[in-house]
Amino acid sequence: MKFAIPLADGKLTPHFGHCKEFAFVEVNDHQITNREVLVPPPHEPGVLPKWLAENNVNIVLAGGMGRRAIDLLSQAGVEVITGAPVADPESLVKEYLQNALETGNNACSGGGGHECQGH
Repeated sequence: MKFAIPLADGKLTPHFGHCKEFAFVEVNDHQITNREVLVPPPHEPGVLPKWLAENNVNIVLAGGMGRRAIDLLSQAGVEVITGAPVADPESLVKEYLQNALETGNNACSGGGGHECQGH
């Protein structure tokens, strides 16, 4: 199983579409077996979901994500969890695996003109 977490300063960033790095965390038998940080391609609508799917990601843990990105990832068979707290990637993955990850609202569900629209 492979997780992707958008990062800023080594921790989850609420702004999926504007992150400069992604942590990819691989899990086998409920144990983290690999972690790497990759720089995504330049942001344009629809690019990040395609890139994540091409990198064989199974689950994205995000603070916030626009509806279009969620739909594109879902169509590619990638599960999306939004509302995740700002924390380091390993902690988030461990909490998810223990069914203990506490999520809030999608950080991109705000009012009109929010910068997450269309991502």
